[in-house]
Amino acid sequence: MDVRDDVVVNARITIPVGELRERFSRSSGPGGQGVNTTDSRVELSFDVARSASVPESLRQRMLDRLGSRLVDGVVTVVASEHRAQLANREAARERLAALLAEAAAPPPRKRKPTKPSKGAKERRLAAKKQRGRIKRDRRGGFDGD
Repeated sequence: MDVRDDVVVNARITIPVGELRERFSRSSGPGGQGVNTTDSRVELSFDVARSASVPESLRQRMLDRLGSRLVDGVVTVVASEHRAQLANREAARERLAALLAEAAAPPPRKRKPTKPSKGAKERRLAAKKQRGRIKRDRRGGFDGD
């Protein structure tokens, strides 16, 4: 294993391969007879709560956002869509990096509340009056012959 095996999440977070746990198992799906003998499905686990590579300032945000996906502070992603184990390993690493990058992203900026302009208020009231006139004109009296 070398530096290329590390998972780069963003500019601040790079997960060394030593903090990742991989499990391999038999995959369902395409592969014919080979699917019965090849452990191509990959489960990649990463301990967010106890990792030294996650900055302390981001750890709580990531734990909060990943809450439903965590089991004892560990997040797990699975890849089994490819026939080759190596391709599934790459897919799992990409999925983990995307998941952690989304969890570490800063919260969106608050919207600054605005009020409608005077012209917009006048246009709205004029449209309401016009609509009322149209409805009133529909109520014409019937002679009842």
